[in-house]
Amino acid sequence: MRRLLPRGTGLRRAPDPPRRVRTAALLASAALVLTGTGAAADAAPAERTPSPLATRLTGEVSADGVLRHLRALQDIADAHRGTRAAGTPGFDASVDYVAGALRRAGFQVTTPQFAYRAEVVDVAKLAVGGRQVTVDPMEFAPSTPPGGVTGPLAVVPGDGCAAADYGAGAARGAVALIRRGNCTFTQKQQVAADAGAIAAVIANNAPGPFGGTLGDPAAARIPTGAIGKADGDALLGSGGALTTVDMRVHYEDRVVHNVIAQTRSGRTDNVVMAGAHLDSVEEGPGINDNGSGTAALLETALRLGAWPDVHNAVRFAWWGAEEAGLLGSKAYVAALAPQQRKDLALYLNFDMVASPNAAYFAYDGDDSDHDGAGPGPAGSAAIEQAFVDYLSRRRHVPVEGTDFDGRSDYGPFIEAGIPSGGLFTGAEDIKTPAQAAEWGGKAGVAYDPCYHQACDTIRNIDRTALDRNSDAIAWVVAGYATSTEAVNGVRTD
Repeated sequence: MRRLLPRGTGLRRAPDPPRRVRTAALLASAALVLTGTGAAADAAPAERTPSPLATRLTGEVSADGVLRHLRALQDIADAHRGTRAAGTPGFDASVDYVAGALRRAGFQVTTPQFAYRAEVVDVAKLAVGGRQVTVDPMEFAPSTPPGGVTGPLAVVPGDGCAAADYGAGAARGAVALIRRGNCTFTQKQQVAADAGAIAAVIANNAPGPFGGTLGDPAAARIPTGAIGKADGDALLGSGGALTTVDMRVHYEDRVVHNVIAQTRSGRTDNVVMAGAHLDSVEEGPGINDNGSGTAALLETALRLGAWPDVHNAVRFAWWGAEEAGLLGSKAYVAALAPQQRKDLALYLNFDMVASPNAAYFAYDGDDSDHDGAGPGPAGSAAIEQAFVDYLSRRRHVPVEGTDFDGRSDYGPFIEAGIPSGGLFTGAEDIKTPAQAAEWGGKAGVAYDPCYHQACDTIRNIDRTALDRNSDAIAWVVAGYATSTEAVNGVRTD
């Protein structure tokens, strides 16, 4: 999952109100996924008959099969300096693995390429009074000169969003320590620069990994880095300590591939599309983020087969450079002609489906949670309900909504008006006591404590969540391959 919170603008909303838990009080539209017809829409839940394809595919997609692909991705990372990030040999090997498996299964496979400009961190050091602190340069922040810049640490008592937060001359020639929140990172570093600071360090206001972007190189004034909440708290009493910030980056052009595979059967003017990003961050192998979505989708495709008995063709995608800003999916959607966009019935997205302290989220297609970005395109509510229907009724797992906040590859599709949905088991946010009581796991701990870290290995997978979500993926993909009437009104007859 791309670093939208880490690479965000700096704003962090207040803690979300309790989300509405979806139950087995099902929408009639979900029945269409199970049966492939409109006839069952008025039937009681117990009377609905699942499509034979959904039953077969869900039975054949197993956690063992998905784990086989995850082990292969771990082996690839181990052989390539511990990473599968876009633009690295580990990513290229991941492309070869996925594309090779699909070609052997008979799919139509392409690996379209796209170019992008990547930021590469050369040096990232922060020393406060001789103490070394982990720091992440913010995207587009100017580099320091070799050896860095040095000055006293100025602890900003307010949120650093206004000049009044700085005492007269208090930050001149200093490194400003600013707490995240209430305004953008860009504004914080601009105010610090106006106060005379030579660099800015922004500390997270919540647990978890942290980074950020200044949004535009033209708006960047001074070297700016991000540190974690614990480090920020520890530095609050270090005002005046001699501080050195040494952060240098360079940019390089990279060419990266997506992997696109389509069944050879089914109508091609009403395509069901499902995707997962293939790349990891540079810091680790990315086995939950997003080996889990990659592997579950790959096993679903292989078990479905290249010539399934379906009404609608199914197109699978594994995206490159998601972690750099959804670049693979953006390039793909941008290249679609108007008719090609119309031929896409819907898009399903799977990004982190086996977090070790798992939540069970489905994208909030109808905005019934009234949280964040609003509803998805028409038809997205039916997709949400299809996942809720399977998990809550067949696996007895309650599901919560999660906002269409643009953090993953559904973003370009909903911007293009394509109905979308998917599953997510949580990243750096913290599991609540109510969620722990409902799903198990540990309250007060991140859904994925290894999010965007080197410890996101094969050991960072919740097998139960992987099994449940892999089955849900297979069930819903098979249902829509049979009929998309609930989403876009296209009948199978």
